[in-house]
Amino acid sequence: MSSALPRTESARINLRTSPEAKALIERAAAIMGSTVSSFMLQNAYEAARRIVTDKDTLLLSQEAFEAFIDACEHPAPPTQGLIDLMALRAGR
Repeated sequence: MSSALPRTESARINLRTSPEAKALIERAAAIMGSTVSSFMLQNAYEAARRIVTDKDTLLLSQEAFEAFIDACEHPAPPTQGLIDLMALRAGR
């Protein structure tokens, strides 16, 4: 497993499962030489980390990345609508 769990205060998670799922998890934990709690926590943590990373990561083609950088470095002048909107916000 690629990254260790952060060491912090202890928090409890309770869950219910079928006897079949419990037996399979217990077997997998034993094969890995781990406790059921450690096995479940490590695997749930890794899955959660992957899901969050996938959600938080934006992948761009090289062409799209270059267009983004160009737009950041050379922004278009504000439109009249944006000028009007900012004037309204400034008047708050």
